[in-house]
Amino acid sequence: MSLRPLGRSPLAVAPIAFGGNVFGWSADAATSFALLDAFSDAGFNLVDTADMYSSWAPGNAGGESESLIGRWLAQGGGRRERIVIATKVGKWGPRRGLAPANIQAAAEESLRRLGVETIDLYQAHEDDPSVPLEDSLGAFARLIEQGKVRAIGASNYSAARLAQALDLAERHGLPRYETLQPDYNLADRTGYEAELEPLVRERGLGVLNYYALAGGFLTGKYRSRADLDKSRVRAGKVERYLDARGLRILDALDRVAAGHAATPAQVALAWLLARPSVSAPIASATSVAQLRELLAAARLRLSAEEIAALDAASAPA
Repeated sequence: MSLRPLGRSPLAVAPIAFGGNVFGWSADAATSFALLDAFSDAGFNLVDTADMYSSWAPGNAGGESESLIGRWLAQGGGRRERIVIATKVGKWGPRRGLAPANIQAAAEESLRRLGVETIDLYQAHEDDPSVPLEDSLGAFARLIEQGKVRAIGASNYSAARLAQALDLAERHGLPRYETLQPDYNLADRTGYEAELEPLVRERGLGVLNYYALAGGFLTGKYRSRADLDKSRVRAGKVERYLDARGLRILDALDRVAAGHAATPAQVALAWLLARPSVSAPIASATSVAQLRELLAAARLRLSAEEIAALDAASAPA
């Protein structure tokens, strides 16, 4: 499987990333380990998590996902060497924000939970306008100098703030954000394509988009309001897609999928993989069978006509 570079960093990743938000939430320890084994054994390598995962689950305090990944890595067998670990800082809890002291302390805590000496990709989980960008970048620079981080990325940044951060890094000789993690999928196109995509292509950043399947809507599981009863967790995320445009998207996915003996989810991921700016969409699974279905999208090649049909069906209003 060919690997894709992440910006100008030394990191290269397989074309689908595993979203670690499920670890310690909808996937217990045994399931998490089975998922990570299957993901790695299939030749994929980027696992994305955050210090706040999965704090929303009852009884959790945050850090559960990193801790489970650390326990899996501790089993040895070359696991650490095969995996690119991406985690995030700044969105939640006692380490919220991107003040330098906070970044340093949060990194130390993530390293302990993960049981590793170096975080491959350390990402600012969201912008923090209260802290000068050069201060945050300086903190990331110190982590890189200490050998605790290899490369840095940004998540949930506007195009204007990302451009400002890139310019400051260049001007002051600081490490730059090599990746962007935006909300982007076949149903949510406008925010990314209008301003962020031209910027990342011009500046050569890697893109690791989350909500790659629009919270499950693009799997085709939710086609009417009655289907929302299938998952109380997903209902609030997918209800907004149940309109005329959303149904057009599902119809286009069905037609393309039928031509490949594929599933709508696989086609939705393949559409993302055909986008020149996307490095690796982030997808989550809670069973090995579901994971294998999603990973098969990396082998699916859509024709220009199929991409055009999906583009037309999902064209923003």
